Order: sequence, then C-alpha cells, then structure tokens
Amino acid sequence: MKRRVAMGELPSRPRGAVQVRIAEVRSVPADEAPSDQGTCPPSGVRVYADDGDAAMGLRVVSLHLENCGTRTHRLNGYPQLQLLDEDHKPVNSVKVLKGGSAIASGTGADGTPQPLDLKPGERAYAGLVWRNTVGAGVGDPVNAPYVRVWGKPGAAPTMVIPEFDLGTTGKLGVGPWKKDETNGRPVTDGASGR
Repeated sequence: MKRRVAMGELPSRPRGAVQVRIAEVRSVPADEAPSDQGTCPPSGVRVYADDGDAAMGLRVVSLHLENCGTRTHRLNGYPQLQLLDEDHKPVNSVKVLKGGSAIASGTGADGTPQPLDLKPGERAYAGLVWRNTVGAGVGDPVNAPYVRVWGKPGAAPTMVIPEFDLGTTGKLGVGPWKKDETNGRPVTDGASGR
C-alpha cells in the first residue's frame, strides 16, 4: 500500500513494519517561502496554496492571501504568476488565461475583478484551474511543480508548490482575487479546494 506521509505524521506506535521512501523533494528560496501561520513576513501578507481538488483530469487549487500586517492591503485584479519547472526555471509554454471558465465552468474561479481592501486579519483567495489531459501527437506533457506568485504588481513574490500537471493542454485559468468571508474556514464554492 502506498500513501503520502508528511514529516511528523507517523504514529508513535505503528502497527506492523513501516517503511518510508522519499520519492521527491521540493524546495523554495527561504525569502519566497509560503506560510499559512507563524510569524508575519515583512511584507505584511502571507500567501499560500491549498491542497486543491482533482477529478477526471480537472484540477482546481486556490491561492490564499492573508493580511497579517498592521495596515490595510489593497488588491484589484488577478494574481500575477510565473510557472517554474523542477529546477526553478521559467516554463513559458503555458498560456495563463483569465477566469476558470477558460478551462471549465462551475469551478468558482470566475467573476469580474473588484477592488478589495483587506484589513488586518482579513483574507482573499483566487482559483487556479487546469486539465491534465494528453492528446496523442500534440506535444510533450508539461509539469510545473512551482509557481511564483505576486499578489499585486510590485509586491514581494511567494513561491508555492501546486504541482501543475498540465498534460498537453498548455493552458492554466486563474480567477480574480475574491474576499474570503469564511473567517479562515475553507471556502466552499469549488475554487478553494480543501
């Protein structure tokens, strides 16, 4: 039986023999590390990705931005993204499209961008939508494990690890920033994942 195990998750008294094999290691620059808790970064905002949701080749992951600083943080529009390969090199073969409906309807990653003023403690999210489909003879599948995210132009970037397995589609849909009205609980409109 295979399953994913995070560090520190093994039970203190496992039943039977337990073997763990490290399949792959992901790393991000320390000054771009995502965080959903702990000390607030100097930028005054935390950016991170959730675990997402996947079904029948459709993938949906949400980016989350929390104002953990002391001043209001203004957003308007879409997060700026740079997809990166395993070596942190840019992946330029993917078209980043505005809105989730560019990929599939009903993902919750659509809407008109609205100006958002996030007071300290408030959050926003934006959906990322793609399909993992491979067409015969269409090209090589694209995998981009990392994405560098800017919440708004001029902001400090954060690198998250959504593990984009884009197949041969060459497209990623990104939704606009939306205010998270759930007080930190997962958003349930389809775009937030878990």
